[in-house]
Amino acid sequence: MLAGLVVGIVALPLSMALAIATGLAPQYGLYTAIVAGSLIAVVGGSRVQVSGPTAAFVVILLPVVNKFGPGGLMLATLMAGVLMFLMGLARLGRLIQFVPYPVTTGFTAGIGVVIATGQAKDFLGLVGVERKDHFHEVVHEIARHIGTVNWCDFGTGLVTLLLLVYLPRVVTRIPAPLLAVGGVAVAAWLLQQLVPGFHVVTIADRFHYVVDGQTVAGIPPWPPAFRWPWNQPGADGLPLGLEWTMVKELMPSAVAIALLGAIESLLSAVASDAMSGRKHDPDAELLAQGTGNLVAPLFGGFAATGAIARTATNVRAGATSPIAALVHCAFLLAAMLLLAPILGHLPLAAMAALLLLVAWRMGDVRHFKHVMRTAPRSDIMVLLTCFLLTIAFDMVVGVLAGFVLASLLFMRRIAEMTGTRLVRDHHPQLRMAIPPGVMVYEVDGPLFFGAAEKAMTALHSIHKEARVLVLDLDGALVIDATGLVNLQSVLDRLKKSHVPVVLTGLHYRVVPMLERAHIVEDGKLLFFQNDLATGIEFASTLLQHAPAGQRHGAPSKA
Repeated sequence: MLAGLVVGIVALPLSMALAIATGLAPQYGLYTAIVAGSLIAVVGGSRVQVSGPTAAFVVILLPVVNKFGPGGLMLATLMAGVLMFLMGLARLGRLIQFVPYPVTTGFTAGIGVVIATGQAKDFLGLVGVERKDHFHEVVHEIARHIGTVNWCDFGTGLVTLLLLVYLPRVVTRIPAPLLAVGGVAVAAWLLQQLVPGFHVVTIADRFHYVVDGQTVAGIPPWPPAFRWPWNQPGADGLPLGLEWTMVKELMPSAVAIALLGAIESLLSAVASDAMSGRKHDPDAELLAQGTGNLVAPLFGGFAATGAIARTATNVRAGATSPIAALVHCAFLLAAMLLLAPILGHLPLAAMAALLLLVAWRMGDVRHFKHVMRTAPRSDIMVLLTCFLLTIAFDMVVGVLAGFVLASLLFMRRIAEMTGTRLVRDHHPQLRMAIPPGVMVYEVDGPLFFGAAEKAMTALHSIHKEARVLVLDLDGALVIDATGLVNLQSVLDRLKKSHVPVVLTGLHYRVVPMLERAHIVEDGKLLFFQNDLATGIEFASTLLQHAPAGQRHGAPSKA
């Protein structure tokens, strides 16, 4: 319970700040943390993970809010929840291990840059800045309005940022956000009362809600209430409605939310395992994340996933069960019901400072530099591609490009690993000599589409030299369709030249694939032997029984 209270104190300002960064009112962030956080904690695959809104989603969600409003974002989240639930049913949880590390590092650092840039408006107190979707547009807006800096807001944000950075080095038992954001809010309120002309923009200055036809500043002091996403306001402030064309437009965003939510929640669960010594169930975690994202939009929430920073705080505070995450949700609900008027006094510059620190930690400049110095050039290329495309376009483009590039580079590496060797007289690993007329060709590595053609090319003209070919596939543990086609092409060519082929060292997984491709012993020109030595001995017997006139692959007149 104490761990839950600590995490709740950290999550309270952060949830509101993330909602504001997404283009929503702060209460939506609290709704997300309360509803999704509690559901995922109850049915999740990790006992200590804390879920809620995270900074990684901002770059995906902000364009959706700008175009479709809060209702569109909630509908996209609901669709993403369905996709994540299906991913859990399909048992795709362990696929996280196939996400290349440079891809996650690149897009995470790129998201950090985008988030930090988006917070400049509130951190500096700029006036007249319009919300934009793309990085270059945001930078242009900031540059265009840089002359409107509010030094009160800037000072408030700067003090908050310094406190967030340095307080944990001095005070360890009290969460830094409570002292930094809460203390600065109190100080700013006192300065506004005592110093003429001192004013900072607060949550209550920018956000309002309506009660009985009257507009009230701040956030509403009531719990999440059920409402269909399509009845929520759209970009024009009117109910969104539900149309098939809109669902199709939202589908790419829903897929992006589902993929990012799956990746981040499973990465967070892995990190929590390392800290707690426990083992999570990745498929159950995906089912839980899907459930949370399916239900949260029905109560005003938006995209949620496992939050690495909050989960780490939870474990460090002593959490051992989902009770901690449930207490964190209960704390947020109580704070919303009892402290809503006070929360309205939180300065937006202080909230922006909190997100700037989150962005800095996401970017992890020191680690980024280390990877750039030590990683292979191909991995550096993948990292920079994801990083730059995430900034220039969005996370979806960056991740997709990174995956494609990483896959191509991986295929090239595997192709380079596949080696071949043609032996005519004496094999270095065998004591026996190779009889004249017998040639040994070894394939060491997978015969897949990136390497098969290269490995088999040398055999297309082997019939001009060999009377019997021993083809050793002991190192070929994997053969795909392209490898089978290339192997079949070589065997057909040798068959036309009446050159017997002895296949040796066939792996037990490869034999069924050869049988399905109808590459089987025929007792005439194609034979199977267990190992290379046995294959060479068998090839010698084939030489003895071969017609005397058959030389260099030419059929005898007999």
